[in-house]
Amino acid sequence: MEYICVSFKVTPPEPGSEILASYLAEENFESFVHNEQGFEAFIQQPLYDETVLQNLSAQFPEIKFTHTIQNIKQQNWNETWEKSFNPVVIENYCSIRAPFHPAATPPLLDIIIEPKMSFGTGHHQTTWLMTKALFENDIKGKSVLDVGCGTGVLAIVAKKLGASVVVGFDIDEWSIENSRENRKVNGFSRTDIDFFQGTIQKIENQLFDLVLANINKNILLKEMKNYFDVLNKGGKLFLSGFFELDAKDIIAAAEKTGLHFIKQETKNEWATLSFVK
Repeated sequence: MEYICVSFKVTPPEPGSEILASYLAEENFESFVHNEQGFEAFIQQPLYDETVLQNLSAQFPEIKFTHTIQNIKQQNWNETWEKSFNPVVIENYCSIRAPFHPAATPPLLDIIIEPKMSFGTGHHQTTWLMTKALFENDIKGKSVLDVGCGTGVLAIVAKKLGASVVVGFDIDEWSIENSRENRKVNGFSRTDIDFFQGTIQKIENQLFDLVLANINKNILLKEMKNYFDVLNKGGKLFLSGFFELDAKDIIAAAEKTGLHFIKQETKNEWATLSFVK
């Protein structure tokens, strides 16, 4: 899958960058990298709609910004990330690293991710928060569903924490290819973690103790009832991929389905919510 990168220069960078990124997150942009001048926003090429950018100035006349657009080909990711990918340490729980990095010292739970994508490597705040949530809950012996698995990092962490059944899926063929590669490099096979291309509608006659969904606000709201339906009674749902200012809308939608809110955690204005059925 090819991506489009939109680079924004925002004056001043904050809070304008966060406001613009929050808006774009609801328009199918799926990852954001902030810098001193503004930020970069990434979207899958088939989902790109030029009118979204054309409407930005009208939506936010008080924010001064310029932007440039670049096509990012699939084969470019590996070279880009080999140059810039650094290991991610999540508190005292685990290290997410590339195969060419040494293991953490002192030793932590070791997660290896081939850096072939910009998303799901643990660098983004939402992946960091979701991984932390896995460590702070009892995963051993539980069945886990990873919705929109990306690189497969959350599914792999769940399996290393002792989950009995782990299933992950994504609509992107390349994500599934990368997830399967990362499954192998971490010492697992299909019988340990089953990755498939598709949507949650493909989950039939199977219930899970834990559902993970790190996507974006629009998809979470649209699929909330699906998450409820695939959860065992007493099962938990972890949601992320949105800004903390959107948490109230997510909580309201989840509670409407019958889920009970447990807690919220934030990191750099991004949020993770947990619920129980």
